[in-house]
Amino acid sequence: MKSINPEDFKVVNKIELSKLPTNLDIGASDDTKEDKLDDVREKLSDLQDTMYAHNRYGVLICLQGMDTSGKDSLIREVFKEFNSRGVVVHSFKTPNSTELEHDYLWRHYLALPEKGKFAVFNRTHYENVLVTRVHPEYILNENIPGIEEVSSITPVFWENRMEQIRNFEKHITQNGTIVLKFFLHMSKEEQRQRLLRRLEEKKHNWKFSVGDLKERERWDDYMHYYEEAINNTSSAYAPWYVVPADDKDMCRYIIGKIIWEEMQKHTDIQMPEMDEKIQGNIELYKEMLAKE
Repeated sequence: MKSINPEDFKVVNKIELSKLPTNLDIGASDDTKEDKLDDVREKLSDLQDTMYAHNRYGVLICLQGMDTSGKDSLIREVFKEFNSRGVVVHSFKTPNSTELEHDYLWRHYLALPEKGKFAVFNRTHYENVLVTRVHPEYILNENIPGIEEVSSITPVFWENRMEQIRNFEKHITQNGTIVLKFFLHMSKEEQRQRLLRRLEEKKHNWKFSVGDLKERERWDDYMHYYEEAINNTSSAYAPWYVVPADDKDMCRYIIGKIIWEEMQKHTDIQMPEMDEKIQGNIELYKEMLAKE
């Protein structure tokens, strides 16, 4: 089995998605991949316990990918060993009426992780430079001054929005939030097969939406805008990782391993020392409890 190097997936230079693999064969069986994932998720669970006690950092995991790319099942499998108090998942849908009364980042600020916890954004603030670029008419719902019609949305508008996102991520990282962003890179053919399974397997019928087919027609547009967003917003403080997603087991393992190895860079995350006064009286406290 070939080793996995998380740095191979990190976006540090300009990328072209069409030239990056959607599948990765490391010579491992499904059982081996599951064993590897099981090992890393147990390590992550222990790490989160330490983080909770340390109470200095929160971790934001951002997951983006086309429909059927496996975001939901990835969350279930990678974080299944976590204490339920230690991870919160947010699935961002179309903004509701209350959210539209605020700027587009407002609802994402509200969902940021508390110190000591993980938050997973299943679809993220990047929908605001992805879906809205494919469907710019959605921007009109935000009631932005000076944007009265689609023709008012210029390239400068999108440049400004990218800068706003970079500033948002810089601000939260400077205040103790560790940000890791993942694009689940799936092939168009693999999506076709997964949509067919939703239609053919009764237990998965509920997942199918005609809207998935409509969005699939805009596949090339989505790839273009994903590529542009990733290239414009991958940074040292909030890096993007492009992870092959045709093999769900492999994708889960890679992302779990990346999270674990990135967290190892924060060597200050340690269990707090016991108060010296308590430490000096441990035997007394034990004796008191033993006499009850």
